[in-house]
Amino acid sequence: MTELTLGKALGAGLRRAMLDDDKVVLLGEDIGKLGGVFRITDGLLDEFGAQRVIDTPLAESGIVGMAVGLAFRGYRPVVEIQFDGFVYPAFDQIVAQVAKLHYRTQGRVKMPITIRIPWAGGIGAAEHHSESPEAYFVHTAGLRVIAVSNPDDAYRSLRQAIASDDPVIFFEPKRLYHHKGEVDLDAALADSAPMGLARVVREGSAATLITYGAMVTTALQAADAAEDEGISLEVIDLRSLSPVDYDTVAASVRKTGRVVVAHEASREAGVAAEVIASITERCFEYLESAPLRVTGHDVPYPPAKLEKYHLPDLDRLLDAVDRVLDRPNSLTGADA
Repeated sequence: MTELTLGKALGAGLRRAMLDDDKVVLLGEDIGKLGGVFRITDGLLDEFGAQRVIDTPLAESGIVGMAVGLAFRGYRPVVEIQFDGFVYPAFDQIVAQVAKLHYRTQGRVKMPITIRIPWAGGIGAAEHHSESPEAYFVHTAGLRVIAVSNPDDAYRSLRQAIASDDPVIFFEPKRLYHHKGEVDLDAALADSAPMGLARVVREGSAATLITYGAMVTTALQAADAAEDEGISLEVIDLRSLSPVDYDTVAASVRKTGRVVVAHEASREAGVAAEVIASITERCFEYLESAPLRVTGHDVPYPPAKLEKYHLPDLDRLLDAVDRVLDRPNSLTGADA
């Protein structure tokens, strides 16, 4: 095991994928000479050359369109979208081409494209640099959607995404790029857990917290704080947002009977809404209280000085836990 930051683990995953398969090519703005705005691809141009690490124009639709052409010719392109809010110019290519060509050609054409997106807030960035657009892609049939939360998952899941014949939207929580963890650099993909499995990060019995990305860290902090009051919380990292591993989710809900789902994205029609609806369909008779969402607010992402009021935090998570446990909370008052 090697201790790496999440950013370095992603870089190591890209390097390993390129060593394993010479059809893996990287495309993106400033990913070559600069090494990417977050330096994820640093050093790869020197090692693999400009034919495999390609600096592109500032045109996301063109970048993804080029990836579609490369996939047609048998390559495995990995696209970097520089920031989450820059993915929208490529939306037509992703939804109308990348997601549909395998189906449209009755399986004759594969789209083994991985689209990496530095994602979500918490870094005090400018407009269009802190958005959470995952629900658009979860709603789009034909795409896998992955969101990682730690260095080892980042390394393993990125290699799995690149090796997959399905197109993968790969979300990387940029506020965790410098967080460190142990990574098994020698792990064989065949021995790794499948890409779509959720992970029980912490076992508990009183309620289930379900989340993904950087919010996993916040959920674990909430579980630690709740433990001080004698409340045992189970924390699940979804990892895969499409498809969702409902077997793991349902097993936890049937054990605890109470659910809180959290994410940074807006509340309306978000991933949490789908997860809660699916839990209700599968586990209604096990629920002891109505499932709750803790999310970002239904506003455009705010300026940096206000983002702390937008992002779900420890207090909001714990208040939701109090509500599903029928404890005094922000709605009933402290003395209820």
